[in-house]
Amino acid sequence: MSSIKDKIDLNKVPQHVAIIMDGNGRWAKKRNKDRIFGHREGVNSAKAVVEAAGELGIKYLTLYAFSSENWSRPKEEVEALMSLLVQGIRDELDNFIEKNIRIQVIGDLSKLQTEVRQAVEESIEKTKNNAALNVVIALSYGSRDEIVHAVREIARKVKEGDLDIEDITQNTVSEHLYTSEIPDPDFLIRTSGEQRISNFLLWQISYTELYFTPILWPDFKKEEFFDAIYNYQQRERRFGKISEQLSK
Repeated sequence: MSSIKDKIDLNKVPQHVAIIMDGNGRWAKKRNKDRIFGHREGVNSAKAVVEAAGELGIKYLTLYAFSSENWSRPKEEVEALMSLLVQGIRDELDNFIEKNIRIQVIGDLSKLQTEVRQAVEESIEKTKNNAALNVVIALSYGSRDEIVHAVREIARKVKEGDLDIEDITQNTVSEHLYTSEIPDPDFLIRTSGEQRISNFLLWQISYTELYFTPILWPDFKKEEFFDAIYNYQQRERRFGKISEQLSK
């Protein structure tokens, strides 16, 4: 059976793909199951997409796993999500090491329970020298909180005399974000049909190509990811310029 993957130009894949993994609860509800059932199948989709990104040679894949707003969900669901996260990281750690995948995490990790934080820190430490694919997990992450944190750090440096106000640039802000060592996304995918950003990488996606699909996250596997990347390759990224300038 042919795959859309065969149509993808491997020399023109996006360097960084970010994904808002949405629709686990609705997927489960359609099957008369509880939300945790949907989250569990969503983990399988994440594994499939990580594998697909590696096959294409994509360098950065950021997955929006748990937002700062998700803490307001029912306690049972939050605990189940954290348990799935810990289990998923531990189950895949040897595979990450074997396939040269590096794990990075962005967000306010101070809110995590000890077991979760330890699992996250272990995966970061054991994969820190890997370089084939960087899987960035946005965990307890909110972009507005991230920007506020950056502003405070910049203000502190100004107050202490380490930075002059007139020297503050866009690069200064970028350097104080959680993603300071990560390139901005070229492509953002959101599943489930919702067409909003939901407080995700607000600064970083200024020129990111957006892709919204009605497919619920548990149904978004490798072929759906390949289809999205092929769609990306049909676009022209102008960054404020006109087509004629790009062809010169």
